[in-house]
Amino acid sequence: MEEIQHYFELHFGISSPDWDLFSSKLIQYSFPKKAILLSQGETENHLSFVSKGIVRQYVPMESSEMTFGFAFSGSFISAYDSFISRTPSKYVVETISETVLWRLTYDDLQMIYKTSQIGDRIGRMASEDLFLKKSKRELSLLMDSPEERYLKLFTERPEVIREIPLKYVASYIGVTPQALSRIRKRIS
Repeated sequence: MEEIQHYFELHFGISSPDWDLFSSKLIQYSFPKKAILLSQGETENHLSFVSKGIVRQYVPMESSEMTFGFAFSGSFISAYDSFISRTPSKYVVETISETVLWRLTYDDLQMIYKTSQIGDRIGRMASEDLFLKKSKRELSLLMDSPEERYLKLFTERPEVIREIPLKYVASYIGVTPQALSRIRKRIS
């Protein structure tokens, strides 16, 4: 839990009473590799902070899966569109490795918004973090070549190559596993 407190202190100060309220609503969960955190069609009820591990978001297709997001230690993860709209998710949220999450329910977050001075800042920071990831991803798909997307991912998160199956990396950058193999061969 200290990592969340540190995260908040890094971005803004959080008073002891506000932290006590917020932390009292957090519940720690441990998940094995390949655990489904949210299935397609379910409504997201949690805003989660990744304490350890890697989580991915993907759309299941008829014959494949389209990975469009990863969350690493020290970041938030949620099917945020489903979370805030209270509608069924169009995608799946799954762990890639053994993962530890600190989770806050939708109802608890709403209560924190109403009763805490810092609640709005916490919600805004989490939503901004998730929005920036989404925006960066969309711009990369529009402006970068698959090779550039791979290099950016590798540069920003070198652990990706060691810990994430290459088929997920290929899907994330928008190529087949065979095309990713050619990209990796070209740049090595």
